[in-house]
Amino acid sequence: MYDLSLFHITRPSSIKENAPLLIMFHGYGSDENDLFSFSSELPEDLFIVSARAPYAMQPFGNAWYAIHFDAAQNKWNDTDQAIQSRDLISKFIDEVCETYPVNRDNVTLLGFSQGTILSYAVALTYPQKVKNVIALSGYISEDMLPETLPKDDYAHLSFYCSHGSVDQVIPVEWARKTPEFLSRLNIKHSYSEFPVGHGVAPQNFYEFKKWLEPLIG
Repeated sequence: MYDLSLFHITRPSSIKENAPLLIMFHGYGSDENDLFSFSSELPEDLFIVSARAPYAMQPFGNAWYAIHFDAAQNKWNDTDQAIQSRDLISKFIDEVCETYPVNRDNVTLLGFSQGTILSYAVALTYPQKVKNVIALSGYISEDMLPETLPKDDYAHLSFYCSHGSVDQVIPVEWARKTPEFLSRLNIKHSYSEFPVGHGVAPQNFYEFKKWLEPLIG
């Protein structure tokens, strides 16, 4: 564990140098241990880093940005904090690539919920730092992106996107807008839905694992 911008835990690769890198970003109110439970089932040649979001919550958990509620229980995102986290993750990717024996040209981001929203924002804002994105139970928040997106920079990207069809936290309708958005940018992508709420079904895990394996070689 090195003192980088974000607290994180790691699982070394079976490859001693130039390993494909997978960085995990948990959801709102969780921590770095959540998605890390996937590690034992993922390919051994992956160097896995699971990061903790920078904003501590009370009494426990962490967030990539605050979610505010008004008197009518409408909620909205703290976009300024989200953009700060987006840029912090970009810096963190650089630090990880400088610190660990990984291939900076083979970086996959894996996010869940708020971690997915940030993974989309990072990949679309800093596409040169990312190769693949696994986007679980999230959506593209356009207010976290630059005003103009350079289409030519996205040809190398691949996205796996999935959502629960009965998600009670993030409406599936929000996620269903993703394929059209990515298609407009000519980004390679896969989109799946599973009959679950706000979570990752076993068949969802096996599908994204199968999707990822040929892309990290």
